[in-house]
Amino acid sequence: MRTKAIERKTSETDISVKLNLDGSGKYKVSTGTQFFDHMLESFARHGSFDLEITATGDNEHHIVEDVGIALGQALKEALGDKRGITRFGHAIIPMDEVLILTSVDLGGRTHISLDVKFRKKKIEDLSAEMIEHFIESFASEARMNLHIKFLDGRNDHHKAEAIFKSLAIALKMAVARDPRKGLPSTKGVL
Repeated sequence: MRTKAIERKTSETDISVKLNLDGSGKYKVSTGTQFFDHMLESFARHGSFDLEITATGDNEHHIVEDVGIALGQALKEALGDKRGITRFGHAIIPMDEVLILTSVDLGGRTHISLDVKFRKKKIEDLSAEMIEHFIESFASEARMNLHIKFLDGRNDHHKAEAIFKSLAIALKMAVARDPRKGLPSTKGVL
């Protein structure tokens, strides 16, 4: 099984993440922010990842950032040397009137392009800017090339949810086992 548990304790936060890439979408998430929990639960469910996260800390920014860091580390380490994975994944996901495109490469080169603007400062109990901060922290730590493009829509809740769902589905594709492949690179290393 491709699993990893990460404990991240700093003077600002105490984070525990358990990730199983070969799960069934079971989750248990508690970050102290209901909307962030909902997004992480959607990520687990739609990626078919088993995910447990507990997080406490001194403020929203530090908790969101450190959850992203810990989850990115867990993903990277659960994949090991990446032999036998598909490596690339993509998804175009609607959430009512919103349409989001996500493309990911787990080749080890970090690049993040997030082209989504939120209309309001908060989405329920989460600062809207924390969506971008989580994505950047997660993708950087996982060492992925990630593009998320906003194609249509207005509702901020729907935008955020489509981001997390499309990321989950793209990653589900990228981490999928491909028995025809060894290391998915012409260079011989990732």
